Amino acid sequence: MTSTKNAGAVGTRFFTLPVVTLIAISFMLGMSEFIVVGILPDIAKGLSVSEVTVGNLVSLFAFVYAPVTPLGSALSARFPRFATHLTLMGVFLAGNVLCAFAPNYAVLVVARIMIALVSGTLVAIAMTYAPDVTTDRYRTKFIAWVFSGFSIASVVGVPVGTWIANTFGWRWSFHLIDLLTVALIVMMLLVLPRNSHLMKVGFLPQFRLFFDRRIWLGVLAVVFGAGSSYVFYTYLTPIMRDEVHIPEQYLSIGLVVYGVACLWSNLYAGKLAERGRGVEPLYHLRWVFLAHGVLLCSLALARVIPVYGAILLIVLGMFMYLFNASSQVLYMDVAAEAHPGSMNLAASLNSMSFNIGIAIGSAVGGLVNDHLGLAWLGPVGAVFSLCAVATTLSMGRYLKKD
Repeated sequence: MTSTKNAGAVGTRFFTLPVVTLIAISFMLGMSEFIVVGILPDIAKGLSVSEVTVGNLVSLFAFVYAPVTPLGSALSARFPRFATHLTLMGVFLAGNVLCAFAPNYAVLVVARIMIALVSGTLVAIAMTYAPDVTTDRYRTKFIAWVFSGFSIASVVGVPVGTWIANTFGWRWSFHLIDLLTVALIVMMLLVLPRNSHLMKVGFLPQFRLFFDRRIWLGVLAVVFGAGSSYVFYTYLTPIMRDEVHIPEQYLSIGLVVYGVACLWSNLYAGKLAERGRGVEPLYHLRWVFLAHGVLLCSLALARVIPVYGAILLIVLGMFMYLFNASSQVLYMDVAAEAHPGSMNLAASLNSMSFNIGIAIGSAVGGLVNDHLGLAWLGPVGAVFSLCAVATTLSMGRYLKKD
């Protein structure tokens, strides 16, 4: 009954205060997760470690994030939603406070692990508010905008954090995250609905969702898609500086432009996700993955033709998240059809899959950067894109079932 009342109250409006608050939560999660990419050289210099060592924080974050997310999401379904949401935001805040005051690399690692432990579950819980804060008409739009919070973080949060790091020191970037998170927790207390949708199904039975082959194909497509981008994205700042030869004082502007491209990618992903139900929207993106692979191969030309490299980075940003909403539609539709007790778990799968891709892609990127150099990051990323093409092609057999 709560969903019906809220849907009626929302009417034709989409950007209500609860929706904006949930988008803002994903913005803070994105800013906290990706800030390391923007201030990587500053952290390395401040803690007297190599850039590759700091880059490993990206893959470490994802390695923790990926397995914990489905477990935390399945467990959260058995507790009051709002109280769980608020508690996890408190842990998120504590982790970022520890980042700001970390005296050495080891403490920073612990702080990043704390944040990674709760971030994926926070995204999954945000998705479960959909029937309470918007209508079915805006379902894919809500999914796209919640994910777009991460892109907005790339457009605004990460570049601002990078400028703050360059001006006042990298610790102040985390102080900014702490202040904004406190303000966001206040907004949650004021506007988010308190109702819960407790699952009667047990903890372990929810994981029957993983016996569905459509789910596994969706997971693999996202892993390969994210991996293809993060092979080079982890080292985006060094690529801009050393390959495209952007002066250091303009790197923040470069990150803003790249972030705008990523934001467009996330929002347009919502349009692409409207092309059917179940596996169909993701199946239609097989040509997108192929084009992405071709473009990644040409990233090797950035050092030779810097202008082309600069334009190419923008285009690659426009490809980065095109599959996000389509994959989320696949998980939620398959769960609703065949595994209704696993909706919380299904809501977490995109974050889980994406971060597995981040972990693998950034780890591979580190090896490539160490042994072959920045110029090879794009061609190696293209291999992941081709794997995504093969995975989405194999979804064709399930089209008639959806």
